[in-house]
Amino acid sequence: MKTADYLDQLLRKYSGTFDIYQPYIIHGKEYPAYGYFFSHVEKYILVREANMWSSDSYEHILFIEAEEVDQSLIDEAYGLVRDYMEPVLVRKGEEFPAPGHMYSYLTISIIAQKSLSKEMKKAVKHFKYEKGYRFNMRGFSQAHIVCATLEDEKVYTNYVGRKSAKLYINNYTDVKEGKPGFRQILEEQKIEAFRQ
Repeated sequence: MKTADYLDQLLRKYSGTFDIYQPYIIHGKEYPAYGYFFSHVEKYILVREANMWSSDSYEHILFIEAEEVDQSLIDEAYGLVRDYMEPVLVRKGEEFPAPGHMYSYLTISIIAQKSLSKEMKKAVKHFKYEKGYRFNMRGFSQAHIVCATLEDEKVYTNYVGRKSAKLYINNYTDVKEGKPGFRQILEEQKIEAFRQ
């Protein structure tokens, strides 16, 4: 199984709810894909003008393909969250996110060919970044990390990213069964992925 095949199948699953951008460039480096999700919920009485509250939820997911996971890749992932995803994608260069912001999940999805060493399993498990805005009155940002290793068909996450594990585990079976991937679906529908 190749990382590109695994990623293609994974993007098909995410494309149902995420806008998928391919490729995605950050600080001059190209990444295979980026996904963006947005949800707006509001509560009002009788008419929309009598709005009681509203909230906006986001998820930004950056996909990385690698031969193996080492400390430099974990450091790169943390730097992407801290120096790009949070200030650029969440706050848009402002001091705080827009009013109505409830949360932003910043997910790093690593697809690696080789299995993880004991040290890297621990590094993924302890990967943590969380930032609140105005004592969480303007919401918060939280980093999730998911790492799929094709050699042993395992999935590793940090604590807050654990809910994604089942999707990634099931993805192994879908790749083996040869289910249509994201590229094939785009070709059949004669459309392209979003461009940055």
